[in-house]
Amino acid sequence: MKNIITACFLSLCTLTAFGQNDADVKAVNGVLDNIYKMASETNFEGYFGLYTPDAIFLGTDATERWTMDEFKGYAKASFDRGRGWTYVPTERHVYFSPDGNSAWFDERLDNEGFGECRGTGALVKVEGEWKVSQYNLTVPIPNDIIRNVVGQIREHLGEN
Repeated sequence: MKNIITACFLSLCTLTAFGQNDADVKAVNGVLDNIYKMASETNFEGYFGLYTPDAIFLGTDATERWTMDEFKGYAKASFDRGRGWTYVPTERHVYFSPDGNSAWFDERLDNEGFGECRGTGALVKVEGEWKVSQYNLTVPIPNDIIRNVVGQIREHLGEN
C-alpha cells in the first residue's frame, strides 16, 4: 500500500510553480513529497531531516504550534510504534522569492481520517538544499457548515 501511495504523489498531484528554474521546482516538490513518504513510512530521521532545526509545525488543533524539538517528542513515540500519518497531495502551487533562496507553497491533501486537508508552508535553501522552515496543516471547513463547527468547538472547550 505504501508503494502505491508513494507512486500517487506525482501521478495525482497537479503541480504549478512560479518564478524559478526547473531544478529548484523539482527539488522543492521532492522535499514536500518526501515529507509525506517519510511520515507514512515512520522514518523519523528521514522525516525530520527535511526541516530546518528552527522550523515550526502548526497542526490541526489550535494548541499545536510546535518547535522541531516539541514536534519530534510528539512524533517519536508514534513512529516507534510504526504509526505514521499518510497524506496524499492532489494539488500543489509553489512560489519562489526573487533571489531564489525562499519558497512557499499551498497544497490540497487527502487523508483517510481527516478527509481533504490543506498544507501550507515555507522552505529555505540551506547550503544548496531545500528545507521546510514552517509547515501548517489545516482541515478546510465548508462555509455552509462553519457556524455549526465553531459552535461544536466552543462547546467542546466549555465556552458556551
